[in-house]
Amino acid sequence: MNKEAADVGIHVTAVEPGSFRTDWAGRSMIRAPRVIAGYDKLFEPLRARHIHGSGHQPGDPDKAAAAVLRIVAADQPPTRLLLGADALQLVQAGREAFERDMLAWAELSASTDFDDVSRSA
Repeated sequence: MNKEAADVGIHVTAVEPGSFRTDWAGRSMIRAPRVIAGYDKLFEPLRARHIHGSGHQPGDPDKAAAAVLRIVAADQPPTRLLLGADALQLVQAGREAFERDMLAWAELSASTDFDDVSRSA
């Protein structure tokens, strides 16, 4: 969307927040009843972290709002903006895992082209 709107002077930024100290996981959270017990092993630790971590998240909502206002005022705002050190760590870990997989499987990835296509990989 950012590329489509740039020519008319519209900037688009996807804001990707980490954990912020709001009531998102606290009393305002409405939890659906569990219907598939097989997922409990995976999701129960996540549920517990949300419940026990509520009110202790590292992100400061006021600082997040100031950061958003800063990019709104920027001449060249970013296409994506991570907010919070935890968001930075999660995305970095994901990018590193993707890079490892991409490099490990690059030969197989490139092997799916027609033989008459020159490979630049």
